[in-house]
Amino acid sequence: MTWRNRSANLAWTIGISVLICVIWEASVRIFHVRAFVFPTVEAVALDIAKSPAVFVRNAGFTLSSALAGFGLAGVVGLGMAIGIVASRILDRILLTLLALVHSVPKVALAPLFVIWLGTDMMPKIAIAALSAILVIVVDMVAGMRSVDPEMLSLARVHRASGFTMMFKIRFPHALPHLFGAMKTAISLSVIGAIVGEYVGGQQGLGYLVLVAQGNFDTPRAFAAILLLSLISTMLFYCVVILENKLIPWHVSQRTLAGR
Repeated sequence: MTWRNRSANLAWTIGISVLICVIWEASVRIFHVRAFVFPTVEAVALDIAKSPAVFVRNAGFTLSSALAGFGLAGVVGLGMAIGIVASRILDRILLTLLALVHSVPKVALAPLFVIWLGTDMMPKIAIAALSAILVIVVDMVAGMRSVDPEMLSLARVHRASGFTMMFKIRFPHALPHLFGAMKTAISLSVIGAIVGEYVGGQQGLGYLVLVAQGNFDTPRAFAAILLLSLISTMLFYCVVILENKLIPWHVSQRTLAGR
């Protein structure tokens, strides 16, 4: 993706955001919606400006939890995906285990993580990682298994070791799948961190929303939610930029560069 394309994408993102804010502000004022039901953009902006340190501190906590959970999910998920592709026994065990754990709502698991890990950042990281790991494993396994069989046969003819076939053929082939999974996983990690803050948090944007709800402070709740959206969007585009840097050879990246 060229610098010109990136600038155009950024301009579109900013333009759409501004348009949404204009429609939001106009709708609230035209229909005389009460502030405690749906605040104006001005009220939300003033609330952030009134206590920016509070929002920065809590946003930093949520961002740290989400990134740590995402990193943990990436490391563990890649290890599990390699094990699943390399071993039929691990394939049956790990995929079944992941499916069982992922089917349980994270809100139900969060209190247990609080009991096991305490009320600091650790349970938030664990829930964020648990929320993101399945999509990484599933997409990475699909990518590594989609290698052309003729390529694998050729590698075997040349007596390539299992290590070489895994990390010089299967793994590079699966990178586009990995980045596709990461785009979803980074948002899921933010959601997981928020779930942890809802259940046993004493700081973070999720905790801020709960406090605002208890005080019927709708502008503050909206401010925290908007910052969450901003964090998720920022992280998503960070993955997009990383994808462009690491796999510029892939057809999806060449297509974007040719626009």
